[in-house]
Amino acid sequence: MKFYSDVIFPRILDLSMSSSLMSQYRQQLLSDVEGDVLEIGFGTGLNLPYYPKTVRKLTAVDPNPGMSDLAQKRLKETSLDVETCQLSGESLPMGDNTFDCVVSSWTLCSIPNVDQALREIHRVLKPEGRLFFVEHGLSSEPQVQAWQNRLTPIQKRIADGCHLNRNIQQLIEEANFSLSQLEEFYMEDTPKVFKVFGYLYRGVATKTLSQAQTIYS
Repeated sequence: MKFYSDVIFPRILDLSMSSSLMSQYRQQLLSDVEGDVLEIGFGTGLNLPYYPKTVRKLTAVDPNPGMSDLAQKRLKETSLDVETCQLSGESLPMGDNTFDCVVSSWTLCSIPNVDQALREIHRVLKPEGRLFFVEHGLSSEPQVQAWQNRLTPIQKRIADGCHLNRNIQQLIEEANFSLSQLEEFYMEDTPKVFKVFGYLYRGVATKTLSQAQTIYS
């Protein structure tokens, strides 16, 4: 499976995630990102053209070496200051309160220990730092949810750990974030049979402090 994960799947992902509709969603998501930014699940660098000039530096992490190979062309074409790291979002070496913003696009579905990754994101964000996300996940329709639950074991095998049935809103809120913006919708022109793949969560969440942190800050 390592050959498939490192060589075949990155090419499938790059092709499937580079449509004009996906690009539109990326541009909408990233328009207000600023300062020092961390992107988890950098993949093949498809977000790079849509980062605004308000970004001072981008630190991009992804655990898959095959993704990094495909990202090189886009990295050479950007004028953005980018540092890439082959790392998992579950264990970040960056210090506390480092980043103004964190970006996650179609990534939280695939991280094995997503709760730990969100705790790490919370830790490295500055106070009142923001998490910008667009993710597919658990539909609001019970019938679609049932199929998402049935198909997730297969999806995980063919899509390198991707889950169809994660409740993204719940995961983010349980990680001590406050949602300032949230949209839930099916991708445009999604046929009924593809609803299991096409339910999106897009929004912005602000880092909140625990009561103890607030007292001692």
